[in-house]
Amino acid sequence: MLDTTPLTAAVDQFADRLRAAPQSRLQRGAAAEALALARELSARAQRLEEPGAAVRVMPDAGMFAAADQVTVAARDLGVALSGAGDLAEAVGLVEDAVKRAGV
Repeated sequence: MLDTTPLTAAVDQFADRLRAAPQSRLQRGAAAEALALARELSARAQRLEEPGAAVRVMPDAGMFAAADQVTVAARDLGVALSGAGDLAEAVGLVEDAVKRAGV
């Protein structure tokens, strides 16, 4: 089984920063960036779990739910991952989102 601790740690840190961010920061794009990341991680997990099936888009549950959405999507992807290369790519996506979100 693949150790997905790097992904979990990166996402937990991002989620904690989002939860601690002021509403104004979330409105200026941090929440949108988190939702975009959650949707990408979710889509990747779905493609791994059900190749060829239509990808369902994670809904926008609001800026205050973005941290939870990222966390859930990352955990789902962690279960579906099978290779270290895919893990490193997922961690990179999180790191890039953190930079863009500014939190």
